[in-house]
Amino acid sequence: MQNDIHLNHILPLVRKPARYVGGEHNTARKNWDQVEVRFVLVFPDLYEIGMAHQGLQILYHILNSREHLLADRCFVPDLDMEQQLRRQGIPLFSLESRRPLADFDVLGITLPYELCYTNILTVLDLAGIPFRAAQRDREPLVIGGGSCAMNPEPVADFLTPSSWGTAKKSSWR
Repeated sequence: MQNDIHLNHILPLVRKPARYVGGEHNTARKNWDQVEVRFVLVFPDLYEIGMAHQGLQILYHILNSREHLLADRCFVPDLDMEQQLRRQGIPLFSLESRRPLADFDVLGITLPYELCYTNILTVLDLAGIPFRAAQRDREPLVIGGGSCAMNPEPVADFLTPSSWGTAKKSSWR
C-alpha cells in the first residue's frame, strides 16, 4: 500500500522548502512493508533546530541499524507550511517515507525544553491524532523522552500510558 504524500504543488508556496523534502547525506531509507515496527522521531521545533540535536541523530541511527525497525524523522512545520497543510487537508508526514504520522506504530517525541510543549499539540493536530492518550484507539503509541522527561507531568495526558505501551510492545517480539 502506497501512502506517500506528494508535495510538488505546495513546496513552491513556502519559504525554505528544503525543510520538508529530506534526502540528506546518511538518510536511512527502508522498505515500509519489510519491517516489523515503524517509528517516527518527532522533534517539536523547526527542522534547523531539530537537525542540530545529537540525541535525535543518535536514536535515528540506532533504530535504523536494526533490520526489523524503521525510523523516520518529522519536525514541526513553519507557519507557512502549517497553513498549506491545513488548507490542502494534508496530514503531517515523515521526511523519509512521506507517510502520515498516523501510519506509524510509534511516535517518539523529543522533549528538549518546555517552550516547545505547545508544538507537540500542533504535531498531533496536524497528524489527525487525538490530543489525549485516553481518546486514542488505533493510533500509534506516543512516547516522549529527553531532558524535560525529568518532569513529564505537563505532557503526561498526551503520551501513551506505559502499561498500554508495554502490552502492545510485547506483541512485536
